[in-house]
Amino acid sequence: MYRHLQQNQYMKPYLKITLLIFLAFLTLQSCEDMDDVPPPAGLEVNDFIWKGLNLYYLWQADVPNLADNRFANQADLNSFLQQYDKPEDLFNALRVDPSIDRFSWIVSDYLELEGALQGTTKNDGMAYSLYRKSSNSNDIFGCVSYIIPNSDASAKGIKRGDIFYGINGTQLTLSNYRTLLSGFDNYTLNLADYNSGAITPNGKSIDLTKTVLAENPILINKVIEKDGHKIGYLMYNGFYPSYDRELNDVFGSFKSQGITDLVLDLRYNSGGSIQSATRLASMITGKFTGKVFSKQRWNDKINSYFETEKPEALKDLFVDKIDDTPINSLNLTKIYILTTHNTASASELVINGLKPYINVYQIGDVTIGKNVGSITIYDSPTFGKENRNPKHRYAMQPIVLKIVNADDFGDYFNGLTPTYSLKESPSNFGELGSNTEPLLSTAIGKITATARMVKKTQGKTFPYFDDSKAISGQNQMYIEKVPPGLLQSL
Repeated sequence: MYRHLQQNQYMKPYLKITLLIFLAFLTLQSCEDMDDVPPPAGLEVNDFIWKGLNLYYLWQADVPNLADNRFANQADLNSFLQQYDKPEDLFNALRVDPSIDRFSWIVSDYLELEGALQGTTKNDGMAYSLYRKSSNSNDIFGCVSYIIPNSDASAKGIKRGDIFYGINGTQLTLSNYRTLLSGFDNYTLNLADYNSGAITPNGKSIDLTKTVLAENPILINKVIEKDGHKIGYLMYNGFYPSYDRELNDVFGSFKSQGITDLVLDLRYNSGGSIQSATRLASMITGKFTGKVFSKQRWNDKINSYFETEKPEALKDLFVDKIDDTPINSLNLTKIYILTTHNTASASELVINGLKPYINVYQIGDVTIGKNVGSITIYDSPTFGKENRNPKHRYAMQPIVLKIVNADDFGDYFNGLTPTYSLKESPSNFGELGSNTEPLLSTAIGKITATARMVKKTQGKTFPYFDDSKAISGQNQMYIEKVPPGLLQSL
């Protein structure tokens, strides 16, 4: 039932013997080594789900059916697993209440999951936010946040601020929006106008096609000169590791131009790699190499070993290199970060992780409140990519850790509250990167000391509901490699 911790980049060879002794003690407490008895062919996926969650799930101790002593042997476990015809049903049954675990998920094709975590999805290029028409209405509508370059949406002339109410002539509602927005590769987008606080269909529509699209998260980078300040502006929309070097080049350009201030726009950044977030924080600062940026807290089974034998493995430290490439650091003592309710996970980690070291001025709306991270778990002997079961492509992305900053603060389940509150309104989004766009204009005003008061949101505000990245599973904060885990018992 238990699987021993495999050696990874954090472990030195001499720790392996200590680790085996530690896990041998755990193993003696089990009734039977269930890994020595393979499950029936029809239960392979369910068996992998239970054993992966039993090992890694952050709330494993709070789920009675995941208890280490819940099943005496593999036959008992098989009887339990047979109750669930669909792997998704078992996965959801083994989670804690959704009000606590809002972010764990499972997929039937890990290739799609791997793509999403790297910014590659089947996409028409339209990033959007969804709103309810009113707090008591079941009808919802979308407002385009930005357009990914070289996409079908960009070719069709869709622009930021465009409003849509339906798909293929059907009104979006609380019950059908996921099916309508995710269920078609080719579809018709039904448009609407904002009229004096009301969302009104205008009879216009656009046909869109989804293709496999890789999104470069660096959407805008520029230098704004204002009242003696050189202000770097970066709109960064995802922590995708394959773009870390390009991001470093942007900071090199900022550095060579001698920027005095930085506005980091994370309003549509729903997260990604913890390593990429750590690198970005290191680019912003540069004075804290080797100091704690964040700390991970796993479930008791995993934490207990590392807290005793390898506590440094639970720390994410500021760095000065990306592999062998020096990081271009700005050595800033303050930063202005733009946020909305779309700002999630690794974006929130950057805000929270920087606060013990520099002044962080958050402008915009309260963030989503994702202070937990995940890993990708495959059906393999180590739960990693090697030797995956060739009979299926199921994989899990369960929450496995909570993350805190150097001051041990990580309790922002309800989101990080802005220093200066200013909500985006579908009635007046403004042009991204423009000095007059409300959020950026506020940041410039605070930097140059020309804005004593924050602008009020113009037009009616609507209850935020969801966004395109959350729907596609991109609101993640994750570890890129499976950390040491319990393998076969001794």
